[in-house]
Amino acid sequence: MSSGRDAFVAHTSGSQDRSPAGNRGLLVNLTPGATVISPNRQHSLTFDREGRLHLYFRQGLTYKRSLSSELHLRFQDGGRQRRQLPSDEARSIFLEAYALAGEVRARAVGELEVRLCEEILRWTPESLAAERRRFLSCYRPISILPPDQYLSIVLQATEGCSWNRCTFCSFYMDRPFKTKSPVEFREHASGVKDLLGAGAALRRGIFLADGNALALSLRRLEPLIGAAKEIFPDRPLFGFIDLFSGDRRPLEHWKRLVDLGLRRVYIGMETGLDELLAFVNKPGSAIELRNFVEELKGASLSVCLILMVGLGGREYRSAHARASLEVLKKLPLDDSDLIYLSPFVEQPGSTDYSERRTKADLTPMTEEETEAELQRMAQIIRRLDLKVSRYDIREFIY
Repeated sequence: MSSGRDAFVAHTSGSQDRSPAGNRGLLVNLTPGATVISPNRQHSLTFDREGRLHLYFRQGLTYKRSLSSELHLRFQDGGRQRRQLPSDEARSIFLEAYALAGEVRARAVGELEVRLCEEILRWTPESLAAERRRFLSCYRPISILPPDQYLSIVLQATEGCSWNRCTFCSFYMDRPFKTKSPVEFREHASGVKDLLGAGAALRRGIFLADGNALALSLRRLEPLIGAAKEIFPDRPLFGFIDLFSGDRRPLEHWKRLVDLGLRRVYIGMETGLDELLAFVNKPGSAIELRNFVEELKGASLSVCLILMVGLGGREYRSAHARASLEVLKKLPLDDSDLIYLSPFVEQPGSTDYSERRTKADLTPMTEEETEAELQRMAQIIRRLDLKVSRYDIREFIY
């Protein structure tokens, strides 16, 4: 992409002085997985080892680029705000970010100079935008990931969700459930490797997607995991599992997956209130969840449970919280496990939840009420010596 490098040279400026005084205010962090450059206190840029922009901090604004070159903005303005930028605005930000990197080149020496010239400054907004075509050539849309897995390598062993009937969820409504054959999966994983290139060094683990890939039998999973480990060696494995599918697997199933590299499973607990689970058409119960978690812990797996704050509206607020906290108290969790509290986001027109809620005469909680409840529950969970974190699906980007 030499033409991309030339395109950004026009935006560079600054002295050729490479003395320590010439680098005053410049902070650089060169890691095996990323290049981080802070030319001043107001700006910070992170690039993967292919030279693609990953993060750009600018005076309180956070821009994050996805692998498909969508650009998302997060900022504070009377609360947490977020939006995806239209293509023309994204192009302007890409130009700005790479112009800053170009200005730093005049002061760069050693490894930084090499990375700027050989990796970073070869990109243009057009070549970045072209990454979307490459992304779509090997991925179906990646609907959601747990926040601690945003920097994993996502490999879609399955497409869709085998249940796909929860009234609140629209993540996989656009596709039927499908399991990739070993040949299809190897082709997919090889395509992901080509897409990531040296940028794979930024990504720590492998997340087996989509919704509940871990529900597959060992006969189906083992060849897929084998291909994943061959193409991306020495990385731990993670994935979603639903209670309905997972509870039917024997302990030996999970022990074998641990032997193959599985380290943590993610369960959409949603609520500890059985009545509310039934209302949103989510399979399982509090007792079944407890039995399943005990089995997973018996296999030496780490567990992450995801709770929705605001599900069921004001009328269920107290009962939902009380039952969920009671379930958590009884689970054999330790410091390797994690609880996610996710603000419930109603999606009128996309799911059946709104219609059911209206018929049941339930009142949605406001965003302020949901946030206050999330903070209250987080404090209680921390007092149980459990790790807890926020999981806002509106901020997901891969």
